[in-house]
Amino acid sequence: MASMAVQLLGFFLGLLGFAGTVVATLLPHWRSSAYMGSNIITATAYMKGLWMECVWHSTGIYQCELYRSLLALPRDLQAARALMVLSCVSSLLASLVAVMGMKCTHFAQRSVVKSPLVLSGGVGFLCAGVLCLVTVSWTTNDVVMAFYDPFLPSGMKYEIGLAVYLGYAADPCTKPVNMLHISCLITFY
Repeated sequence: MASMAVQLLGFFLGLLGFAGTVVATLLPHWRSSAYMGSNIITATAYMKGLWMECVWHSTGIYQCELYRSLLALPRDLQAARALMVLSCVSSLLASLVAVMGMKCTHFAQRSVVKSPLVLSGGVGFLCAGVLCLVTVSWTTNDVVMAFYDPFLPSGMKYEIGLAVYLGYAADPCTKPVNMLHISCLITFY
């Protein structure tokens, strides 16, 4: 009974990490304009995401424009898109596989396939967490390096956006899932 509760806890933590990864992937707040120097009162704020660029005006107007061409994007943005989509897909597949292997479901009841399914789901969540962590760490490094570049004008400098922090917050939800599934697998035998 306790291992079923641990499996459910791990599954819901994995779903929470999956939701955080999807939201972080879709939000346009990966990079936010930095307010530097003596002019801290600005009329516009710029935000860049994986899929679009947005501008917020002080009048309350929020305008977003999707990136038109995939090939015209910088390589780091293309790689970040690919890694985050792979993270979302592996989380989705991991959740489907983990549901089939959990003790509270009737799929493959009293079969030897049930425990490897749970383990596969845990490994899938672990891979999704690593992909998300690599992407947000890489983006953080790019933003910080560009921010401290002395040759870049201050109007073109960006800060780390909220979606990157959300990606960092979603990652710890997917890592313990693998450990919980392994502990259930050990108690299963």
